[in-house]
Amino acid sequence: MFSYDPYAELATLRDFAPLELTSPDFTPGGPLPLFAWSAGRGGEDRSPALRWSAPPSGTRSIAISCFDPDAPTGSGFWHWAAFDLPADLTSLDRIDGSADTLPDGAKVMPNEARLRRYIGAAPPAGTGVHRYFFVVDALDVEALELDGDETPAVLGFNRHFHSLARGVLIGTADPAER
Repeated sequence: MFSYDPYAELATLRDFAPLELTSPDFTPGGPLPLFAWSAGRGGEDRSPALRWSAPPSGTRSIAISCFDPDAPTGSGFWHWAAFDLPADLTSLDRIDGSADTLPDGAKVMPNEARLRRYIGAAPPAGTGVHRYFFVVDALDVEALELDGDETPAVLGFNRHFHSLARGVLIGTADPAER
Protein backbone atom coordinates (compact mmCIF):
# COMPACT_ATOMS: atom_id res chain seq x y z
CA MET A 1 0.00 0.00 0.00
CA PHE A 2 1.20 3.47 -0.84
CA SER A 3 1.51 6.09 1.85
CA TYR A 4 1.39 9.22 -0.29
CA ASP A 5 -1.31 11.64 0.82
CA PRO A 6 -1.83 14.32 -1.85
CA TYR A 7 -4.01 16.47 0.41
CA ALA A 8 -1.44 16.52 3.20
CA GLU A 9 1.08 17.75 0.62
CA LEU A 10 -1.29 20.51 -0.51
CA ALA A 11 -1.75 21.59 3.10
CA THR A 12 1.98 22.33 3.27
CA LEU A 13 1.49 24.94 0.54
CA ARG A 14 -1.45 26.73 2.09
CA ASP A 15 -3.36 26.58 5.37
CA PHE A 16 -6.99 25.51 5.19
CA ALA A 17 -9.47 25.74 8.01
CA PRO A 18 -10.79 22.28 8.82
CA LEU A 19 -14.22 21.01 7.82
CA GLU A 20 -15.30 17.94 9.72
CA LEU A 21 -16.27 15.44 7.02
CA THR A 22 -18.02 12.21 8.01
CA SER A 23 -20.20 9.50 6.54
CA PRO A 24 -22.87 7.38 8.19
CA ASP A 25 -21.87 4.65 5.72
CA PHE A 26 -18.23 4.00 6.73
CA THR A 27 -15.71 4.91 9.40
CA PRO A 28 -12.63 7.01 8.60
CA GLY A 29 -10.01 4.69 7.12
CA GLY A 30 -12.53 1.86 6.99
CA PRO A 31 -13.86 -0.09 4.04
CA LEU A 32 -16.33 1.49 1.65
CA PRO A 33 -19.81 -0.07 1.68
CA LEU A 34 -20.64 -2.44 -1.18
CA PHE A 35 -22.98 0.07 -2.89
CA ALA A 36 -19.99 2.47 -3.28
CA TRP A 37 -18.15 -0.10 -5.38
CA SER A 38 -18.38 -0.30 -9.16
CA ALA A 39 -21.40 -2.09 -10.61
CA GLY A 40 -18.92 -4.37 -12.37
CA ARG A 41 -17.63 -5.46 -8.96
CA GLY A 42 -21.02 -6.05 -7.31
CA GLY A 43 -21.68 -2.45 -6.25
CA GLU A 44 -24.09 0.25 -7.37
CA ASP A 45 -21.79 3.15 -8.36
CA ARG A 46 -23.31 5.35 -5.64
CA SER A 47 -21.36 7.72 -3.45
CA PRO A 48 -21.60 7.17 0.28
CA ALA A 49 -23.67 9.74 2.14
CA LEU A 50 -21.45 12.61 3.25
CA ARG A 51 -21.93 15.13 6.07
CA TRP A 52 -19.72 18.12 6.84
CA SER A 53 -19.59 20.87 9.41
CA ALA A 54 -20.85 24.37 8.66
CA PRO A 55 -18.40 26.14 6.37
CA PRO A 56 -16.71 29.34 7.54
CA SER A 57 -18.00 32.83 6.96
CA GLY A 58 -17.28 33.99 3.44
CA THR A 59 -18.07 30.64 1.85
CA ARG A 60 -19.85 31.17 -1.45
CA SER A 61 -19.81 27.66 -2.93
CA ILE A 62 -18.76 24.06 -2.31
CA ALA A 63 -16.66 21.63 -4.37
CA ILE A 64 -16.47 17.87 -3.83
CA SER A 65 -14.41 15.03 -5.25
CA CYS A 66 -13.33 11.43 -4.84
CA PHE A 67 -9.79 10.42 -5.79
CA ASP A 68 -7.83 7.14 -5.58
CA PRO A 69 -4.10 7.93 -5.42
CA ASP A 70 -3.28 4.21 -5.24
CA ALA A 71 -4.48 3.33 -8.74
CA PRO A 72 -1.67 1.79 -10.80
CA THR A 73 -1.50 4.73 -13.21
CA GLY A 74 1.23 7.00 -11.93
CA SER A 75 -1.37 9.75 -11.64
CA GLY A 76 -4.16 8.21 -9.56
CA PHE A 77 -7.78 7.81 -10.61
CA TRP A 78 -10.58 10.38 -10.29
CA HIS A 79 -13.94 8.81 -9.42
CA TRP A 80 -15.97 12.00 -9.07
CA ALA A 81 -15.66 15.78 -9.14
CA ALA A 82 -18.40 18.39 -8.76
CA PHE A 83 -18.35 22.11 -8.05
CA ASP A 84 -20.51 25.23 -7.83
CA LEU A 85 -22.64 23.58 -5.17
CA PRO A 86 -24.55 25.96 -2.84
CA ALA A 87 -22.58 27.47 0.03
CA ASP A 88 -25.14 26.38 2.63
CA LEU A 89 -24.99 22.71 1.62
CA THR A 90 -23.71 20.51 4.46
CA SER A 91 -24.65 17.02 3.32
CA LEU A 92 -25.30 14.72 0.40
CA ASP A 93 -27.24 11.48 0.51
CA ARG A 94 -26.23 8.28 -1.26
CA ILE A 95 -26.36 9.41 -4.88
CA ASP A 96 -24.90 8.60 -8.26
CA GLY A 97 -23.31 12.06 -8.23
CA SER A 98 -24.72 13.17 -11.58
CA ALA A 99 -25.96 16.72 -12.00
CA ASP A 100 -29.53 15.38 -11.76
CA THR A 101 -28.85 14.25 -8.17
CA LEU A 102 -27.12 17.45 -7.05
CA PRO A 103 -28.59 20.88 -6.28
CA ASP A 104 -29.40 23.15 -9.23
CA GLY A 105 -26.40 24.90 -10.71
CA ALA A 106 -23.89 22.22 -9.73
CA LYS A 107 -21.45 21.13 -12.41
CA VAL A 108 -20.06 17.61 -12.65
CA MET A 109 -16.82 16.93 -14.48
CA PRO A 110 -15.99 13.81 -16.46
CA ASN A 111 -14.23 11.22 -14.31
CA GLU A 112 -11.53 8.85 -15.59
CA ALA A 113 -14.19 6.79 -17.39
CA ARG A 114 -15.38 10.07 -19.00
CA LEU A 115 -18.72 9.83 -17.19
CA ARG A 116 -20.23 12.83 -15.41
CA ARG A 117 -21.08 10.99 -12.21
CA TYR A 118 -19.57 9.02 -9.36
CA ILE A 119 -18.07 5.68 -10.33
CA GLY A 120 -17.43 3.17 -7.60
CA ALA A 121 -14.32 1.45 -6.35
CA ALA A 122 -12.80 -1.25 -8.54
CA PRO A 123 -9.19 -1.76 -7.49
CA PRO A 124 -7.43 -4.28 -9.75
CA ALA A 125 -6.27 -7.58 -8.29
CA GLY A 126 -2.70 -7.54 -7.08
CA THR A 127 -2.60 -3.80 -6.34
CA GLY A 128 -3.29 -3.96 -2.61
CA VAL A 129 -5.78 -1.95 -0.62
CA HIS A 130 -6.73 1.34 -2.26
CA ARG A 131 -7.65 4.58 -0.48
CA TYR A 132 -10.52 6.75 -1.68
CA PHE A 133 -10.18 10.40 -0.67
CA PHE A 134 -13.56 12.13 -0.42
CA VAL A 135 -12.80 15.84 -0.24
CA VAL A 136 -15.12 18.80 0.37
CA ASP A 137 -13.90 22.37 -0.03
CA ALA A 138 -15.64 25.58 1.03
CA LEU A 139 -14.78 28.15 -1.63
CA ASP A 140 -14.67 31.95 -1.58
CA VAL A 141 -16.31 32.28 -5.02
CA GLU A 142 -19.91 31.62 -6.02
CA ALA A 143 -18.78 29.94 -9.23
CA LEU A 144 -15.40 28.80 -10.46
CA GLU A 145 -14.50 30.01 -13.92
CA LEU A 146 -14.71 26.49 -15.35
CA ASP A 147 -17.24 25.09 -17.78
CA GLY A 148 -17.08 21.53 -16.42
CA ASP A 149 -15.37 19.97 -19.43
CA GLU A 150 -11.95 20.23 -17.80
CA THR A 151 -10.36 17.39 -15.88
CA PRO A 152 -10.81 16.98 -12.12
CA ALA A 153 -7.13 17.88 -11.75
CA VAL A 154 -7.90 21.31 -13.20
CA LEU A 155 -10.68 21.62 -10.63
CA GLY A 156 -8.17 20.72 -7.91
CA PHE A 157 -5.82 23.43 -9.12
CA ASN A 158 -8.57 26.08 -9.16
CA ARG A 159 -10.17 25.10 -5.87
CA HIS A 160 -6.79 25.19 -4.14
CA PHE A 161 -6.59 28.95 -4.65
CA HIS A 162 -10.19 29.58 -3.53
CA SER A 163 -10.50 27.18 -0.59
CA LEU A 164 -11.38 28.61 2.80
CA ALA A 165 -11.78 25.22 4.45
CA ARG A 166 -11.30 21.57 3.54
CA GLY A 167 -12.55 18.25 4.85
CA VAL A 168 -11.00 14.93 3.87
CA LEU A 169 -12.49 11.50 4.57
CA ILE A 170 -10.70 8.36 3.44
CA GLY A 171 -12.39 5.05 2.74
CA THR A 172 -10.68 1.88 1.56
CA ALA A 173 -11.30 -0.97 -0.87
CA ASP A 174 -9.46 -4.26 -0.95
CA PRO A 175 -9.49 -6.03 -4.34
CA ALA A 176 -9.29 -9.35 -2.52
CA GLU A 177 -12.82 -8.71 -1.19
CA ARG A 178 -14.52 -8.58 -4.63
